Amino acid sequence: MSNFIIRKVAVLGAGVMGAQIAAHCANADVSVILFDLPAREGEPNGIVNKALASLKKLDPAPFAARDRVSYVEAANYGSDLARLGECDLVIEAIAEKMEWKLDLYAKVAPHLKPGAVFASNTSGLPIHALAEGMPVALRSRFCGIHFFNPPRYMTLVELIPTADTDPAMLDALEAWLTTRLGKSIVRAKDTPNFVANRVGVFSILAVMHHTARLGLSFDEVDLLTGPLIGRPKSATFRTADVVGLDTLAHVVDTMQATLPDDPWHAHFQSPDWLRGLIAKGALGQKTRAGIYRKEGKRILVLNLAHQDYRESGGEIFPDVEDMLKLKDPVEKFAQLAAHPHPQAQFLWSIFRDVFHYCAVHLGAIADNARDVDLAMRWGFGWAQGPFETWQAAGWSEIAAMVQEDIEHGHAMATVPLPGWVFERDGVHEPAGSFSAAEGGLKPRSTLPVYGRQLYPDRVLGEARAERGETLWENAGVRLWRRPDQDARIGIVSITSKMHAIGDEVMEGMLEAIARAEGDLDGLVLWNEAPFAVGANLQQVGEACRAGQFDMLERMVDKFQRTSMAIKHAQVPVVAAVQGMALGGGCEFAMHAAHRVFALESYVGLVEVGVGLIPAGGGSKEFALQAHAMAQRAAGGDVFPYIQNAFQTIAMATLAKSGIEAVQLGFGKASDDVLFHAHEILYAAIRRARAMAESAWRPSLPSQAVTVAGRNAIATCELMLVNMAEGGFISAHDYKVGKAAATALCGGEVDTNARVSEQWILDVERAQFVELLKTEKTQQRIAHMLETGKPLRN
Repeated sequence: MSNFIIRKVAVLGAGVMGAQIAAHCANADVSVILFDLPAREGEPNGIVNKALASLKKLDPAPFAARDRVSYVEAANYGSDLARLGECDLVIEAIAEKMEWKLDLYAKVAPHLKPGAVFASNTSGLPIHALAEGMPVALRSRFCGIHFFNPPRYMTLVELIPTADTDPAMLDALEAWLTTRLGKSIVRAKDTPNFVANRVGVFSILAVMHHTARLGLSFDEVDLLTGPLIGRPKSATFRTADVVGLDTLAHVVDTMQATLPDDPWHAHFQSPDWLRGLIAKGALGQKTRAGIYRKEGKRILVLNLAHQDYRESGGEIFPDVEDMLKLKDPVEKFAQLAAHPHPQAQFLWSIFRDVFHYCAVHLGAIADNARDVDLAMRWGFGWAQGPFETWQAAGWSEIAAMVQEDIEHGHAMATVPLPGWVFERDGVHEPAGSFSAAEGGLKPRSTLPVYGRQLYPDRVLGEARAERGETLWENAGVRLWRRPDQDARIGIVSITSKMHAIGDEVMEGMLEAIARAEGDLDGLVLWNEAPFAVGANLQQVGEACRAGQFDMLERMVDKFQRTSMAIKHAQVPVVAAVQGMALGGGCEFAMHAAHRVFALESYVGLVEVGVGLIPAGGGSKEFALQAHAMAQRAAGGDVFPYIQNAFQTIAMATLAKSGIEAVQLGFGKASDDVLFHAHEILYAAIRRARAMAESAWRPSLPSQAVTVAGRNAIATCELMLVNMAEGGFISAHDYKVGKAAATALCGGEVDTNARVSEQWILDVERAQFVELLKTEKTQQRIAHMLETGKPLRN
């Protein structure tokens, strides 16, 4: 089809999902009109305005930056329906009641723009039945578009067409959702609850069933069904509280009402205890009480035996804990199934019943097994989908064990496994994933948008990703390229644990830059998240304990030389940032010629958390920014521009999006922010190529940087005095804060003195090493290494 352009979106319904969908469209620089009913009293758009105000308080934040709320306009159905004619995409997100939705469709249909796409965010109502509420002429532009909560952070969107949906429109919408909103798409069949909720809610019901059957407690089950089995920390019952117990019950009721012939239908009902909580208004997190309740710092859990709450805790039986630590999934599942302890039987049972359910329903609910697995990873945060887990544990062995339990009446349903299960040795192969409906393997989508994802999420058994051609590597860095993308743009990937920056990484980075200058046209710094977590604290801590401060000073000097090599390389260096870029990782990115941020990038100079200051050039880069801004402003005083940088460093302010990273000065306004993390390498390679083709050239190190000097240091120190007197910071925090101010202001020089970049680097390094010599900074480093948490001392 012709270019698919969406300039403005309307979202109908300012509830939890509708408001957050609107926020995420605003994140992507799309104008949004958010509709709801006119308020009965006061300002007509009061309902929407209240919803927008509530969004500002949510954590995690729906808006990627505070200014994005201004991109959302409030409207109401009473007076503003004509404004739908401005919108290219209209997303309905009102309550899950068929009659309400159909009534709204009748009202809005006459106002839709010709060619506009209309989509429902229903979580499970039949899309074909909703389509019947649309005029025939509009049905080709109608589909389901099911976001997951919270829409900014959950990558899954299920697209559900009807028989009348225009295939070209659906392809274009999928591409737009992927690149513009950063979503991962599964094409779902028009069956109740679609793919992820159908499997996910059944999984929750299976957990509830076996929790009761085996007499386990809620907190005990949450210990078993969280990260130990590759599920989110919120596990099962905490997740139910977060989702809302009433919402969960509604989805279960939908399954009960719409799936009367499902072999597991007898289990599609909320347990009495859940109904009891809902009746009392204990709906979970939104009412501050549900399965769990928080009282001050205490977390209480529902005790069914006494119908009250008790301190949460729970323990895992040692044998079960040992089994869960086994690396071999074949051995792990065999031991769980054979062990008599209730916790082992519980784990085997919940996996068995989900395997059984997915195998029986695969042909009805999904195009192929890959879609089921990715839906559960993207929509429910599972580390592996159910078919991947089954295949890893030994397909034939697990199939035999499941079928034996079915025959002996141990499973939740008596329906046998389908015949295709025993005809195969898995569902995922290099050639594709099994489709039960078609009886063969289905390859991945060939839509052009997926050519932008050089390393997409893959399922177990799928063809391995292209590793590229290694040009050089050492213990910390790999220099490589993708000839199929651009043979003369190199890629540097840090290979150390958590991409921490130690001596081997700095040595490798310097060598890679030198090789790129000789043999390549550009360089991209990229690896899977995290981008880099900063200096290797283990190496720093060991050197401190040994009193090797001269060696540490040389190490910091090398770090600075590496940052400067990135900045002044004779080929453009583009940093492709996703996930955490902290401390030294942030400094590497700041020194690149250009940055391509994934939206979900968490960037900051957080060194004060371990009693240090940025010394890899981060302080110097903020000083340079202040100099440049002062030069553009009348008067030329640099301190007003230093003040924000000082607060950013002293408070260890973390940018919680790529957009915020630019706003805080960790990037530039000309940088790119992409919403799909799997596209950043593709974009960075092309950005490096464009810079090379446009005769890009590096700047020379500045010899005349105007710095704020000693007067500004004194002003920053006054702020620290006020914080210390108020009890907000410790004496050592004060010392660290003054060191940060000294580095940012260029040291003890006159106000507006001119110094070189190297001078500022020397000040940074001297302040950093002096802090390393203090007992309290060494204590902070040791505590971080031991606990992963900062120490306040």
